[in-house]
Parts: sequence; C-alpha cells; structure tokens
Amino acid sequence: MNIPSITVVAGLSGAGKTTWIRQQIRDIKSLEKVIYFSPGTGNVIIDQTCIKTEFPGINCFGDGQEIEFIYQIPEANHVYIELGSYLELSTVSQILDNLNYRAVAILPPHYQNSEYHTWTEETINGAPAEIVKVEKIWRVCTTGQVIDENSLEEFWYEITHGAYGKVIRAKGIFDVNDGRSLYCDFVAGVPQTEFLELDLPRYLEGRPQRFSGLEVAGKNLDEPALKATLSACCLSDSLISQYQQQVKQILLEEQPV
Repeated sequence: MNIPSITVVAGLSGAGKTTWIRQQIRDIKSLEKVIYFSPGTGNVIIDQTCIKTEFPGINCFGDGQEIEFIYQIPEANHVYIELGSYLELSTVSQILDNLNYRAVAILPPHYQNSEYHTWTEETINGAPAEIVKVEKIWRVCTTGQVIDENSLEEFWYEITHGAYGKVIRAKGIFDVNDGRSLYCDFVAGVPQTEFLELDLPRYLEGRPQRFSGLEVAGKNLDEPALKATLSACCLSDSLISQYQQQVKQILLEEQPV
C-alpha cells in the first residue's frame, strides 16, 4: 500500500498558507500525484481554483467532497490540507482519523505563544499580516457574472480602505469585461499587489461557465452594502455581448496577416 506524504498547513488569515503550498508543489516531480483539500470554504473555492489553474494535473477537493478526498489519499504521493484560520485545529483529526501527517504553521513574524505553536513544532515565517481576530467572513459565488474592470478597481479600493468595515483579508476571482479572469488579493498590514491574470483562456461567448467569487474577512462588515455594490458592478447580457464582440474584433485585427 502506498504511504503518501501528508502535510497539514494552518495559520493566521493572510499569512501565506496557499502561497507556501504552491511553492512546495512546484518542487514536486511531474510524475508524482498530488491532491489538495481545503475544507470550510463552501462553494467559494478561490484557493482551489488558483491551485488548479497553476497545476492542472492536481485533484482539488472542498466541502462535500470529503469521501472522494479520503479515497484518493492511498493513490497519491503528496497530500496537502489547508486549514483556514476560522477552523479548529482539531478538524484535521476528524478528517484524517489515525493517519500520520506533518503539521506546518505559517505565521506572521514575531507572533508567539499561540495555539499554533502548541499544535506544531514546525513554524514558518509568513507575511506580516495584522494579528487581529476575524469576527466575520462574507463569501459570495459570482459564477456566470461579468464585472466591469474599472468598477472592480473602484470596488476593491473601497473594500481595502474601510468603506465596508474593518477588512483584515479579502480575495476574489472575477471574470471581467475583456474575457480575462483576475485574481484580487488583500492582506491588512501587507503591501497591496496588482490584480493577477489567471492563466485561463479569455471567455468571450456569453456568461462564463467557470468559477468566480469573493471572500471578505474582518470586523463590523457591512454585508448589505458589499452585496449591493458588487451587484452594481456586474454587467447585463447586452453589455456582456457588446464587450465580447469588441474584444473579438480587436483580437482578430491583431492577428498576423
């Protein structure tokens, strides 16, 4: 029976758990089978989508797929489980039962004497995220929606500058009007990054049939206002069609003769 290497990664929100896992996967030989499981995210599968996009051969699992995940473990060479900061560390014991695993905590520098330090002896310095307790997580799946990119930039600025409450962490994947899929990432206390285009083909035929969604974590979040503003950024069928025709025409004109 194959005995896979199982690594469970936990830590504060925004410290860099997914980033660390992606770095580990890049070092794995291409013929080795890797599976990834991130419980507690519901249908807003942002991290799973980013990993699956970068590493198409990986099997990614989320909520509702626990049985399939367990069945896949004996067939894998490497298993990564990412525990969000909102989950109890004991969750992993419920998932893996008696299987042995390597526990890794990704934590902001100078963060000491926490439950993570008791849970593992292997701590890794991550991003200098603010050490603030997350009181609320607001998630929404936007699959099928297309967002005007300029409106998205304004919305993201508002999210990251306190317009909807104290935001500690925000991340999202959005299909924008030129057919690209963009990843947006914010961590309080860490320098902001530009939107990242995912390595996916432009979607230029109607409403996108691939995942998009948003997760915002913080304190005193104004959820109705978040929902209303996000809705206002989404385009109608007619505008989607208009933008897609324009982009297809531009791409056609750019093709070499």
